Amino acid sequence: MNQATYPTPATFTRARSAEMFEEAKRYFPGGVHSPVRAFKSVQGPPVFFEKGEGCHLYDVDRQKFVDFCCSWGPLILGHCHPAVVQRVQEAVVNGMSFGTPTPHDNRIGKLVLDHHRYIEMIRFVSSGTEAVMSAIRLARGVTGKSKVIKFEGCYHGHVDSLLVKAGSGLVTFGISTSAGIPESFAKETIVAPLADPEALEAALRQHAGDTACVIIEPIPANNGLLLQDRSFLAFLRQKCTEYGVLLIFDEVISGFRVGFEGAAGYYNIQPDIITFGKIIGGGMPVGAYAASAAIMKNVAPEGPVYQAGTLSANPVAMAAGLATLTELLTPGFYEALEQKTALFTGRLQAFCNKKGYEVSFPPARR
Repeated sequence: MNQATYPTPATFTRARSAEMFEEAKRYFPGGVHSPVRAFKSVQGPPVFFEKGEGCHLYDVDRQKFVDFCCSWGPLILGHCHPAVVQRVQEAVVNGMSFGTPTPHDNRIGKLVLDHHRYIEMIRFVSSGTEAVMSAIRLARGVTGKSKVIKFEGCYHGHVDSLLVKAGSGLVTFGISTSAGIPESFAKETIVAPLADPEALEAALRQHAGDTACVIIEPIPANNGLLLQDRSFLAFLRQKCTEYGVLLIFDEVISGFRVGFEGAAGYYNIQPDIITFGKIIGGGMPVGAYAASAAIMKNVAPEGPVYQAGTLSANPVAMAAGLATLTELLTPGFYEALEQKTALFTGRLQAFCNKKGYEVSFPPARR
């Protein structure tokens, strides 16, 4: 990339972005394809970006930015990592979609399963939301039960039965947070406060006979970073086993982020089903769900739980994911990442302390 064409401006501008946003609003609802992109909670039009390289983004107004979001999580290696780009280019020249099995499927499947002790089989889909939707269906199919327990503050994509919030009580049936979701769907979800053992026990005691699964972001990161103690997750695992309810870890964000085995490995806790997204696709639209062979063999065509997708395990997406995960297995990768994070947050903490800002960057808790 010729960075000379992107000088650092004296003042920030969004003139070209504003023009493009006004045009986009004629084509798309709100001018965007995902609500958060519309900048409703901040001032001005959204910034339109056209290039990324390493830790930098470049917008249509010819400005350079440091990217702290990295496409909301997938780009753990940064933008346009050479190894990922090379694998994608090699794959795309042979075809972008076949709707059939490809060698890429086996390669990435073997890589993940060989290095993740908590799962034995995996099924790829095309998004994190699809992974969660499929995992919920699988849990219902395996148990023959219909209800789901989720936690306030955890987000699991725009699945109908999970796009809900709590009612007025401590442990309540879900209330839809979106138009278009029938009340009957929301009523299949029980919402409990996060990290509240008594509320969890009450929900399971009352509803275990009808509950297929409990789903949680083991490291909740969609509604702020709601770090919790391992003790609650261990208690959750214990109670799900005790009441005969499957435990789903939604690791769409935390998977491969805090370690190759994600939060399951970080906390050394065995969930029944894990969902993945973000990093597993290396920047391409990919999701997956995984579990023991006994559970996964309930998925069609081997079992009665139907789930399908023409673009599932798309060869280009699999190539991007394989390249990314291969890099993550480089010895010392996560240790170096943790050191960089500690250095960065340490400097931020020192700055905030000097200025007297009431901000803290707590260390990770196991």
